[in-house]
Amino acid sequence: MVKLSIRYPVLKDAKPFLDIITNPHFRYLHVPAQTIKDEEKWLRSLPEKRKSNQEWNYAIIYGRKLIGGIGIKIDSHRPYIGEIGYFIAEEYWGRGLASRAVKLVEREAFKKLKLRRLEIVMRPENKASEKVAIKNDYRKEGKLKKFGKDRQGVWRDFWLYAKVL
Repeated sequence: MVKLSIRYPVLKDAKPFLDIITNPHFRYLHVPAQTIKDEEKWLRSLPEKRKSNQEWNYAIIYGRKLIGGIGIKIDSHRPYIGEIGYFIAEEYWGRGLASRAVKLVEREAFKKLKLRRLEIVMRPENKASEKVAIKNDYRKEGKLKKFGKDRQGVWRDFWLYAKVL
């Protein structure tokens, strides 16, 4: 089995990240970055976000290749709650790699960050993300009405899954 790991992103990750998130088949993630400069700006902001406990973002490495990203956004009003978000390059879809990455980031969340609750939020039609949540023992808590916008700027409903210690 090829090793899957996570690490903090670095500036050289800007192009691979941008290539992945701008894939037109990537329907369920709305990311504002449109250029390498946008992505580099975001990458430069990450150490401060970690320092202030706002976000903990990681590159997903499969073997030696960057294949995606995963992160935990900390609830500013409830710092014991984090929301996990992730993306995987299309050529790696359907291999269980997002599920493995969620397991890795959970260890960070519960042990290092001392979170008590993790959430995964996804569009109802995103069956792959729903499968990741279920496979990792997250429980569906309900539908969030008009929770986020899609790539076209239309407000959409989302499912909320959660895991608690």
